[in-house]
Amino acid sequence: MSYTALYRKFRPDTFADVKGQDHIVTTLRNQIKANRIGHAYLFTGTRGTGKTTVAKILAKTVNCEHPTEDGPCGNCRSCRAIASGASMNVIEIDAASNNGVDNIREIVEEVSYSPAEGKYKVYIIDEVHMLSIGAFNALLKTLEEPPSYVIFILATTEVHKLPITILSRCQRYDFKRISIETIVSRMQELIDVEQVQVEEKALRYIAKTADGSMRDALSLLDQCIAFHLGKELTYDKVLDVLGAVDTDVFSRLLRFVLERDVIGCVELLEEIVMQGRELTQFVTDFTWYLRNLMLVQSSDNLEDVIDMSSDNLARLKEEAAMIDTGRVVRYIRIFSELSGQIKYAAQKRILVEIALIKLCKPEMEASKDSLLDRIRQVEDKLENGVIVQAGQEGTYGDGAGAAGSAAGNRGSDGYTRPQLPKAIPDDIRNIVNKWPSIVGNADNPMRTYLKSARLSLGADNALQVVLEDGVAADYFSRDPAHKEYLERILADFSGKEVPVQLQTVSGERDFEDHYVDLSQIIQMEIEEE
Repeated sequence: MSYTALYRKFRPDTFADVKGQDHIVTTLRNQIKANRIGHAYLFTGTRGTGKTTVAKILAKTVNCEHPTEDGPCGNCRSCRAIASGASMNVIEIDAASNNGVDNIREIVEEVSYSPAEGKYKVYIIDEVHMLSIGAFNALLKTLEEPPSYVIFILATTEVHKLPITILSRCQRYDFKRISIETIVSRMQELIDVEQVQVEEKALRYIAKTADGSMRDALSLLDQCIAFHLGKELTYDKVLDVLGAVDTDVFSRLLRFVLERDVIGCVELLEEIVMQGRELTQFVTDFTWYLRNLMLVQSSDNLEDVIDMSSDNLARLKEEAAMIDTGRVVRYIRIFSELSGQIKYAAQKRILVEIALIKLCKPEMEASKDSLLDRIRQVEDKLENGVIVQAGQEGTYGDGAGAAGSAAGNRGSDGYTRPQLPKAIPDDIRNIVNKWPSIVGNADNPMRTYLKSARLSLGADNALQVVLEDGVAADYFSRDPAHKEYLERILADFSGKEVPVQLQTVSGERDFEDHYVDLSQIIQMEIEEE
């Protein structure tokens, strides 16, 4: 016998088995008990919340020979015929593939014939929003005044696409997303029947991933059990099957972002990709992590609202004290925009990398919250005792800085301008002339980063390599070995030890205001000769 998927095997047969939709089940029970059954129902809500299941239970109950308070008896001839799909009284129609005027006209013609057995003919039209305008118009009159033995049940996930003329003729029931606790409880019942061992933490993650859909939750559970058949299903195994990322990774990533460590973020993303994790799920989960962070900042005693362990909650509270709410909101906005772009993107990794760099570098954006983040960044540096020059957010390296390249002339406008060097050493001159070929000998990604570097002269005739603030600057500031490697390349070229000072600027104007461009000076000297 072929295997039956869990969501089909354990599809509710009675109202008592329907989970998370008590407001609808109670209303339908009362209608049946009082014999006040409507002629047209509209079931709307997100996928997997029980619309079609409740429609079938209602169809069985109104035709059942011995109905109970919980719904159909399941044993009479009518119940068995409907369950096997052999009943002529319950007609299921998929509007996605039967959406034309002719399809609806066939239904209208059939409606005139009373049921051979049972009390009602029930038409269940799934995904009804897919019907054409002509089909809706053909259905209108019959939907408004059907024969007393006909019931229409329309189901849709996109109720906003239905004409108002259809909505006004139906009793509307909105199916809610099912809570994580309800989904976990239902899955626990099923695995007890199936005799499968599953960690509660694993069930909770599956329930959260299902996003309120019981069917999705059971499908994911089925997938995970099949992958680790015969073994206990743990939280880590669920993460592996679903291509998801552990909460610890999100904590590490957030701390890299708070440190504005672009290289750290990119390297962590590399780990995630090499582990085979699904980037779309990663974006969704990290956005959820940021949401939890914002909630922790907003109020205390949120253990019931935030679904995570006490250890993870303690760590989240620690991180909440490290960042203000405005920055968290900006992070959520960037990743929410990313979640809408990444689903159908060909280069998902690149989009995620761009988003992470935006988190670290608010100057990449012109929005209000990005501007506020840049101001906070300057404030943090001032609090830490880092001097921020006009037009320059900071320098690094072992050199004397921009001021070291020249003492500077103060002009009539009070602004310090860079001085021209009295003389350029021959070995520095040769390096500047041959810079493209020297850079070509470097390994990637250094080769790429150095191509856009500008050259100037620092204190004691040291070569200054000036990089624009961003990934290239972070690459050198993160690991001193990168600077040592560059000095070895220059030494191999010139046959001498060439001290290098690494500097960073915020843009072209910043470089022009604080540094002398050696390549332009040397080019002017060549033209004069």
